[in-house]
Amino acid sequence: MNPAEFVRALRAAAPYVHAHVDRVFVLAFGGEICAREDFEHFLYDIALLHSLGVKLVLVHGARPQIEQRLLRQGIASRHQGSLRITDADTLQCVLDAAGSLRMAIEAKLSTSLASTPMGGARIKVVGGNWIVAKPVGVRNGVDHQHTGEVRRVDAESIRQVLDQGRIALISNTGYSPTGEIFNLRYEDIATAVAMELAADKLVFLVNSNPDDWKLAADTGDAGQLSLGEATRLFENAAHLAESDRAHLAAALAAGRGGVKRTHLVGAAEEGALLRELYTRDGVGLMVYTDAHYEAVREASIEDVGGILALIKPLEDAGVLVPRSREQLELEIGQFDVMVRDGLVIACCALFPFPAKSMGEFSCVAVHADYRGEGRAEALLKRAEDTARQQGLKQIFALTTTTEHWFLEHGFVEGRIEDLPVQKQRIYNYRRNSIVLVKTL
Repeated sequence: MNPAEFVRALRAAAPYVHAHVDRVFVLAFGGEICAREDFEHFLYDIALLHSLGVKLVLVHGARPQIEQRLLRQGIASRHQGSLRITDADTLQCVLDAAGSLRMAIEAKLSTSLASTPMGGARIKVVGGNWIVAKPVGVRNGVDHQHTGEVRRVDAESIRQVLDQGRIALISNTGYSPTGEIFNLRYEDIATAVAMELAADKLVFLVNSNPDDWKLAADTGDAGQLSLGEATRLFENAAHLAESDRAHLAAALAAGRGGVKRTHLVGAAEEGALLRELYTRDGVGLMVYTDAHYEAVREASIEDVGGILALIKPLEDAGVLVPRSREQLELEIGQFDVMVRDGLVIACCALFPFPAKSMGEFSCVAVHADYRGEGRAEALLKRAEDTARQQGLKQIFALTTTTEHWFLEHGFVEGRIEDLPVQKQRIYNYRRNSIVLVKTL
């Protein structure tokens, strides 16, 4: 990366740096991730997140490490569906694997060598008996013994750790009030913790690539799914591997439990976690429940800068008539905007001419990265609804370059004489725009 690219990338990440400070993120990863040769790079990225002011809770699993210990001990690995049946001997392997892995993670996060990305980090990691568990019990006639599920999360104690500027680390075990230890699914722990903390984000680092799951081919945006879309797609995702279905199910459960955004990020791509969290479109799959992630709304004075940035390339190309900031500020009440994660990605205006029962649909612009996905059509529909509410019978548009788009959406070619008198008086004959009219 040359210096100019570095500066552009850093500036582009700045809004997310500001937005993530003091936010609570729960990051969950299985033992498969811990076994990767590049696992320490992921921990380096965790250290960077911590340095950027994110409050972190780490939840890890240990399935392959447990399997290795069972194999060495000659103990059969038994499952019912996705749940391990944990007898007394298996529990010892679970505790050995979870404890060893936990200490390895703590050791890596304690690194502060100047020759590594951890140089000067001085991270403090804290664990605790924060997960109160209960036994799964007998299911379909099978006693799961020491396999448990989350009963309660000591969220207040975790918050105290986070407020002290420390990372909270949670293993795949829980404890009962009677002093028993249970083996838990780390996905369930992470989901429960995120819900109890009202975390801003729940992030699963997965061993596959969510971009290849082909879940959202018909949704228009395969990287971001609303909770409703994700639910429908999950019901038809029998082709997914069991572990991937478990992660997607956890994302749905978290969304229903109040977590606004759950991210599924593939571990294979270098820096995928940072790219997902600090770039607008990321590299993973996100399930969101907040209605304002991408929303269409009336524009406000705060949107003037975003609209100007959006329309300037089209003004420079002669597609749109230039507008000054002062003019836009006066007209802002006539504008609608489509906002994605705080960025204005599309806009339009509707100027009413009540005397002729017409309205002008104008200044239609969509960010270059988001074209071809029906956003201009959505803005047109909203403008038509607004025009009807105002008692208008027709809308018109003036264009020099996009005639076919308007014709495809129900407009017909008109004449200058069809325009309201006020518009006829200021019609620019040098520009020679085509008049298009649509009856509502």
